[in-house]
Amino acid sequence: MLTQAQILDWLQAVTDPEIPTISLVDLGVIREVRVEEDGGVYVRLTPTFAGCPAMDYMRRDVETTLKAHGIPRVTTEISLRDPWTSDMVTDRGREGLRRHGLATPPKLNGGLLDLDILEYAECPRCHTTNTELRTPFGATLCRAVHYCHDCRQIFEQFKPI
Repeated sequence: MLTQAQILDWLQAVTDPEIPTISLVDLGVIREVRVEEDGGVYVRLTPTFAGCPAMDYMRRDVETTLKAHGIPRVTTEISLRDPWTSDMVTDRGREGLRRHGLATPPKLNGGLLDLDILEYAECPRCHTTNTELRTPFGATLCRAVHYCHDCRQIFEQFKPI
C-alpha cells in the first residue's frame, strides 16, 4: 500500500535546482502530499518567494521522480495560499544549506522579523559572527550577501522570512 511517508521518502531525492545539497522536503517547499484512491499522487508546493524562477524545475523534478517510482498519475500544484517561511527548513535542510556554503536563517518561531537579524550572520566557513551585511540582494531573491571579517570571505545567507 502506497503511503504518504513513502512518497516523502522518494521526494528526499528531489533537490533544489539552485542548492543541490537540500531536498525540497527539507527546504519546506513540499507542503502537502496526498495519495489518491486511484493510485495517483497529489503534491502541493509553495515557493520560497513569489515568482521563484526555479518552481517549474521543481515541479518537473517531483513529477519525474514519482513517475519513475511507478506512480501512474502525478498532480502538482504551486500554491501561495500558505506562505513559506524560513522556519520550515528542517535541521537536515539547515545542514544542507551549510554544506552549500550558505549561512542559515535564524529561527523566527512565528515572531516578527527584526531587521537587525539581517545585519549579522554566522559565517559558514569559519563559524564566527564577526560579519556584516554587504547587501540584502544576493544571486537570488532568497539570499543576502555578507562579509566575514575573520576569514575575509564573502558569503551568502539564506534570508529569514
